Amino acid sequence: MSGDEMANREAARAAFLERTGWAGTPPQPLTADASTRRYFRLSGGESPALLMDAPPGAETAACPPDADESARRELGYNAMARLAGPRLEAFTSLADYLREVGVRTPRIFADDPVGGFAVIEDFGDRLLVHAIEAGEDEGALYAAALEAIRPLRENRIAPGQVSNWALQTYDRVAYEAEAMLLPEWYAPHRGAELSGDAIEAYRAMWHALLERLSEPRALTLRDFHAENILVPEDGPLAVIDFQDALIGQPAYDVVSLLEDARRDVDTGLARELHDDVAAGDVGFIRDYAILAAQRNAKILGIFARLTRRDGKPKYDGLLPRVEAHFRRDLDRPDAAAIRPWFEQYMPSLLSDFGGAS
Repeated sequence: MSGDEMANREAARAAFLERTGWAGTPPQPLTADASTRRYFRLSGGESPALLMDAPPGAETAACPPDADESARRELGYNAMARLAGPRLEAFTSLADYLREVGVRTPRIFADDPVGGFAVIEDFGDRLLVHAIEAGEDEGALYAAALEAIRPLRENRIAPGQVSNWALQTYDRVAYEAEAMLLPEWYAPHRGAELSGDAIEAYRAMWHALLERLSEPRALTLRDFHAENILVPEDGPLAVIDFQDALIGQPAYDVVSLLEDARRDVDTGLARELHDDVAAGDVGFIRDYAILAAQRNAKILGIFARLTRRDGKPKYDGLLPRVEAHFRRDLDRPDAAAIRPWFEQYMPSLLSDFGGAS
């Protein structure tokens, strides 16, 4: 934002807060992450709260529920991947729905979807990653995290209206759009020059593999990991950053948690938790293998884009961990069909980048 835009946004935040019960003291900014949203801690109101600032013009349009693949391509990546984009009502509507089914999320105290502001419940700063760093039992915390989203794995949900938000499926178009970030951003970041034929072969490879996924049936949070899970002092774990949720396969959020891009999860623990959730279900095991490869291909692309386009070099430092995840993903039989493409076009990803797997 320019200086004038920042000043206008600050004035809009103040005007919104004047209409709430948290107008008494200046909001205290919290550390920003990779998203376009910002958070501020509020005091002086009826209970601890955060101000969410989600500028409506900061991202491209969300995906209209009736848009076909051609229309989604014209609208851009957010529509292709079915991201919520600047639509604040995705967060507020899904927060309410998740609490109704038994997943702890922040209560919404006040909101302005047009302006892109909301006052939400503050669970504190104690993320799951911080609790582990403070010496709490990693295994117990990860088991509790998977238990926190058990209602999502056990409850089928169909596309349709959830409060003020149209919930859609995590379909092939969305999965492919995400996987295509690898040749678009990660390949040039690592110095790999791909021909048009190589890129089309990559797309076709994913198209075939994604056809093997089970039917989408469970609400999928899409970004469920140790920095998006809070450990409040007063009860169950809570989830944040769920506005992009779609109806997908239950395995996806398990992948997000166990193949974390930001911290190393003990490999024995990850295997044990995977097996506990899978309980021998061959469909879950197949979905996990395919979605692990798809998600890590996406993250390689996103982190390269954050580094190259957005000038955030810290994400370059996270790439070796994701590369190691991806190499292990390609060793699973259910994802092995995509390995030959990398052996032909990006063999260094299987060996050199980031060191040994």
